Amino acid sequence: MSLPGDSLQRMTEIDFHFNTPDKLACACTLMRKATEHGVRMLVIAPVERLAAIDAALWQGPATDFVTHCTDDAPPSMRSRSAVLILAAGRPLGGHGSDRRLLVNLAEPVPIGFEGFEQLIDIVSTDDADRRAGRPRWQHYSQRGYALRRHDHRQATV
Repeated sequence: MSLPGDSLQRMTEIDFHFNTPDKLACACTLMRKATEHGVRMLVIAPVERLAAIDAALWQGPATDFVTHCTDDAPPSMRSRSAVLILAAGRPLGGHGSDRRLLVNLAEPVPIGFEGFEQLIDIVSTDDADRRAGRPRWQHYSQRGYALRRHDHRQATV
């Protein structure tokens, strides 16, 4: 017998960051802030950006280091890394089982984002990136997700 509310799932919280002058810098700042609070996350990015994300997370003082690796790292490394970086288009599979936050730096809506507590979608000031971000916004909005807007033209991360 099920009780009322048993089947209710909490909807993924979606933060839409747009007009970011530097998409990668914004993502790294958000990753550092989240990991300071013990949040584990999955980052989805185009395959050609994976090395840049890795390099950016190695920058800065040692006290700001974010443990990270790609999904092809050995299981022991993946389990100890706060950030798991996954190429866009690859299935999320079980990667989200112990990760609450999904950061999207890729063009398509990440399939399976609903399995995360929170999604951060980042859009730069680049015209092509802005055009690619609009369908994602519409996708989330049409499905009833409340979108929290973060306009980086008006404020900083």
